[in-house]
Amino acid sequence: MSTLSDLLAEHTGLSGQAADHLQLVVAEWQLLSDLSFADFLLWVPVGPRDAAEDRFLCVAQARPTTAPTAHPDDVVGTEVVPQEHPQLRRAVVEGRICREEDPRWHLGVPVRRETIPVKLDQQTVAVLSRDTNLAVPRVPSPLEIAYLGSAADLCQMIADGTFPTPEPAPDVHTSPRVGDGLVRLDSSGAVVFASPNALSAYHRMGHAADLVGAAIAPLTRSLLSDPFDGEEVAQRIWQALSGQPSMRMEAEARGATVLFRALPLQPRGQQAGALLLVRDVTEVKRRDRALMSKDATIREIHHRVKNNLQTVAALLRLQSRRTGNGTARQALDESVRRVTSIALVHETLSMSVDERVDLDDVVDRVIPMMSDLATAETGVKVRREGRFGVVAAELATPLVMVLTELVQNALEHAFPPGEGGEVVVQAERSARWLDAVISDDGRGLPEDFSLERAEHLGLQIVRTLVESELRGSLSLRGRGQRGTEAVLRVPLKYRR
Repeated sequence: MSTLSDLLAEHTGLSGQAADHLQLVVAEWQLLSDLSFADFLLWVPVGPRDAAEDRFLCVAQARPTTAPTAHPDDVVGTEVVPQEHPQLRRAVVEGRICREEDPRWHLGVPVRRETIPVKLDQQTVAVLSRDTNLAVPRVPSPLEIAYLGSAADLCQMIADGTFPTPEPAPDVHTSPRVGDGLVRLDSSGAVVFASPNALSAYHRMGHAADLVGAAIAPLTRSLLSDPFDGEEVAQRIWQALSGQPSMRMEAEARGATVLFRALPLQPRGQQAGALLLVRDVTEVKRRDRALMSKDATIREIHHRVKNNLQTVAALLRLQSRRTGNGTARQALDESVRRVTSIALVHETLSMSVDERVDLDDVVDRVIPMMSDLATAETGVKVRREGRFGVVAAELATPLVMVLTELVQNALEHAFPPGEGGEVVVQAERSARWLDAVISDDGRGLPEDFSLERAEHLGLQIVRTLVESELRGSLSLRGRGQRGTEAVLRVPLKYRR
């Protein structure tokens, strides 16, 4: 089955920002599903924009761990028309949560559906369907009431466009979940509900009494062994109460290791308290330490590779300075630039925990080196526009190599000796493609130029990397009255 990224790239024209936002929603929605005791389906509009012909495609699905599923079958990849699920269209048109009055029957099970518009910058980019299995009667309890109330606030925040937020990164894969322990706070920070697992976690930390009515921030601070950790956890709880999201934090108390994560609740922009998720991870800490040791080893390997490449670049630079032959010196200088570009990627990976690279950071460190040299020799300036974003490690090295070679090619061939100008690296990213255009305002391409027949080593390297490593496309063309554009397109779908 295709991933969310694949389905968005293949069936929609969503921007890269919208696709990233939907990834954040899916990363958080197990929390919503468990709090709601309901399945969540993510639908995106596809096809013509005419209301009568609009279709919706299900691109992701989550089932609750706290209740029976309403969809034992896999719904991802299913298309529906408005007549089959009119609430989807209503959520897009009206921009609000829409609920069905009467349940529908699905595979012999009564299901109540409601739809939640997913807002980004006041625009509805997708719709969440919350489907509840009504076959099993539920007796209202304090836990169920607290869960459903929290879910309602978070769903309203999705419809408001205020949840989830990209900053700070939530690290949801290792964060506490609903079943691990949940504490609901009022706007003053007092506990109005604590789940049994949350109570157990606080008992492990040394608090024997009930939590309801307690001011959770100072209580937690007093229990933690390290006063700095205690102050940090308390600050994060207070920040959530003031509307600021926070990352998860790990702390120790009386030999127990506990994870905390605080989430603000601000439906319709009104302060409604916060959620505090807690998880006792004392018993799984040994495994976490083993994984952390493995990650540290991988980062250390990248660090050593970076150091070795920097040593090679330094030796080549030294040899270049001692070489009297101009052609040989130029070849050595180009080798220094290529090795340095690869070293920068490994330096970034040595500080990464997930084998992903912020390409903007790497490009912004490569461009000044090339720009300083070009400005000193010819007066040509290099700058970047747009965002490349974060890419997998397997793409980072060939992408950086291709971009630096294309910039260097423009610096060497676009401008006559002594003439100034500008080289611009433009980036644009969508759910499906990463597009880059390297443009200059120089003298343009020769009339008989052919990329396939180009003998320049840099262009040969570029062509090989684009075809074999990036599986993308590259073209060089004239730019209006003056200059040249190198147009690079790289697919971002799952790579086998």
